[in-house]
Amino acid sequence: MKKVLFTFASLLIFILSAHAQDSLRHYLELALKNNPGVRQKFAEYNAALQKVPQVGSLPDPDVSVGVFLSPMEQLSGNQAADIRLMQMFPWFGVLKNAKDEMSQMARSKFEQLRDTKLQVGYDLQRSWYELQKVKQNLRIVQKNLSLLHLLEKLATVRVQSVSSGNPSAAQGTGMAKSTTGNSSAGSSGMNAMEGNARSAPAKASMPGNGMGATGGNSALTEVYKIQMEINDLQNNLESLHELWKTTTAQVNGLLNRAQNETVSVPDTLIAGEFHPTEKALADSTLQNNPMLGMLQFEGKSLDSRKEMVTRMGFPMVGLGINYSLINKSAMSTSTMNGKDMIMPMVTVTLPIYRKKYKSMQQEADLMKLANAQNIQATSNALQTECYQAMQAYQDARHRIRLYKSQFDLASKTTDILLKSFGAGETGLNDILRVRQQMFDYQYKMAEAAADVNIAIARMNRLGNLALQ
Repeated sequence: MKKVLFTFASLLIFILSAHAQDSLRHYLELALKNNPGVRQKFAEYNAALQKVPQVGSLPDPDVSVGVFLSPMEQLSGNQAADIRLMQMFPWFGVLKNAKDEMSQMARSKFEQLRDTKLQVGYDLQRSWYELQKVKQNLRIVQKNLSLLHLLEKLATVRVQSVSSGNPSAAQGTGMAKSTTGNSSAGSSGMNAMEGNARSAPAKASMPGNGMGATGGNSALTEVYKIQMEINDLQNNLESLHELWKTTTAQVNGLLNRAQNETVSVPDTLIAGEFHPTEKALADSTLQNNPMLGMLQFEGKSLDSRKEMVTRMGFPMVGLGINYSLINKSAMSTSTMNGKDMIMPMVTVTLPIYRKKYKSMQQEADLMKLANAQNIQATSNALQTECYQAMQAYQDARHRIRLYKSQFDLASKTTDILLKSFGAGETGLNDILRVRQQMFDYQYKMAEAAADVNIAIARMNRLGNLALQ
């Protein structure tokens, strides 16, 4: 029977976990599809792609037209207009390197897009697990209220029992036995007290009445204490409902939908597991983290930029043609009279001012050095964050085991104290103290389970891993 129950419990946990993962994946898909931050980065990436054909194209050709208001006389006729077309060509490789630079920058933008997606996914998972924790705490508070109402009923029964006079009657019986014992000590004692015998019942009844009142006040005080605890829990319940609304708004904000939309989370908060080791996580982070990819592509773009500015220091060549429109002249006897003139042209720039080109090369070198240092600093920071996330995960797992053990012990103690309280053998303060410990451990277990899942989401975000 135990094996059957254990198998059923394991299957139930597996089904709940699978349902939770499916629900989370659904929200992740919605976030990556609708989140404004993701859309912004996607638009920036597409804009960066449009720069590639811009820098890879030749400069626009230059056309100039000159018209003579009064035709200029020449031997071959009268020149009426002059038309010139010129196309400049950068040095070999300048356009190619410019395209490479922009292509690498576009890939860097794509890595920024990936990083934004991972960050949005992590923020969504963190808010979703926080929402699960709030829901779990709501259930814990409800159970706590049920226990306090049970204690209130038991304390009320005790008040009614005291009010009926049972404790005072028991005390009166004890005093009667004591009086009987004293009277049998000797007849001389009774003769000495004979004058006071008539007033003895009245004197004996006075202490009994006082103790009954004291017992009633004590039982009533216990009821008031329980009601104070109930009021505190009801206030906590209202605070949790407000926190539920706030956290739901955070999730809906990441999903880019109305703040009051319903968010579905499982009833049970189950701590996940992370299987890769610290070294495997660090290696995956160094290989797959988009921040490092972005910096690496920026470094490649700087290499292309340096090559480009180096070639920009070489001459530019321009090829063109000059067309002269010539009218016939009555005074000219030349065989070329009235024939238009076509003149091919070649233009070469002279980059003699070398200081600006050297400065551009030094700028590229310094930016490359800064990029290399940035890559190293980012790698160190990411590795440190990996170990911190792994440490947070291990710490949360240890806390779950500790709080589970402490909760089991507190539950057993509470059961024993409740039975004793019902029999009038235990005071209320002991029950309230152990009860508070028990539910504190429940709160801490829920918090630790959420911390486990958030740490897993953080490690998945760092290593660009799939949803665990």
